[in-house]
Amino acid sequence: MTEKKRQIRGVILTLTGGAAWGFSGTCGQYIFANSQMESGMLAAIRMLGAGMILLLLTIFTKKQETFCIWKHPAEAVRLVIFAIGGLMFSQFAYLTAISYSNSGTATVFQNTGIILVMILSCIFARRLPRGGEVAAAILTLIGVVLLATHGRLDGLVISGDALTWGGLAALALTTYTLLPGDLLRKWGTPLVNGFAMLIGGVVMAGSFRIWEKSWDFDLPIILALLAMVVLGTVIAFSFYLQGVSDIGPVKASMLACIEPVVATIVSALWLGTEFAPIDLCGFALIIGGCLLVSLSEGGDEKKQGYERRKRRYI
Repeated sequence: MTEKKRQIRGVILTLTGGAAWGFSGTCGQYIFANSQMESGMLAAIRMLGAGMILLLLTIFTKKQETFCIWKHPAEAVRLVIFAIGGLMFSQFAYLTAISYSNSGTATVFQNTGIILVMILSCIFARRLPRGGEVAAAILTLIGVVLLATHGRLDGLVISGDALTWGGLAALALTTYTLLPGDLLRKWGTPLVNGFAMLIGGVVMAGSFRIWEKSWDFDLPIILALLAMVVLGTVIAFSFYLQGVSDIGPVKASMLACIEPVVATIVSALWLGTEFAPIDLCGFALIIGGCLLVSLSEGGDEKKQGYERRKRRYI
């Protein structure tokens, strides 16, 4: 394959993966609007389904290595902590934010966690933020204020629950990014996330006793569930990683910012969600802040930052 064709393939696959993530979030919004399913049950089903698929793929490709991580007690403990405090927290907070708002707003709020990661990275590295990082934080803060207040500081235009869970989704993105440490580099993202999904799904299923809930879903709800598990997890993840391989992490990460755009457009066209112009302005400011953080990272730190974005989307 020529370099030009590889670049074209990388762009197409990355955009497709980002669009799949955005569509997946809107499927969650559809499920909440058309069934009695709670966010805990939806998170459990998604994690269990995605975890089993990822682990099956890992067994087929790296059968002998699949369960070796459990022979290392310290890393096994870290995996469990990541599964519950990182991945499970992230999935539950994000889906709950969707249930109180919509997929576009929840996705944008979650992406503000990139700013929290940047701030913590500066603290850990004992350095001041760079100019681009400061600008990114300011843009993101203004964007959040616009979404929450529409510029009127005397009250909120979104519910307190939506704002709270949007903030928790951002915090969850931060814990999801920082908790795994070097597990992903040593054992591989599919294996670590597969086990983490399965562990988190089991804990969530037990916490919400999903076997006692109604499972009488009609066909559209079942299709939406399948889309979240297969399209929004396994396929999107695979496409994005191939895109990173073809065009590099910088371009891929920036193209993946199509996710909140797609979530917003699909939510509006499919579910009739209404967004005011000032909402779209807030979205643009937050996405711009995320892009600035990406552009401000350099050298090895840049590569690590984009590895974090890959992990977030599982």
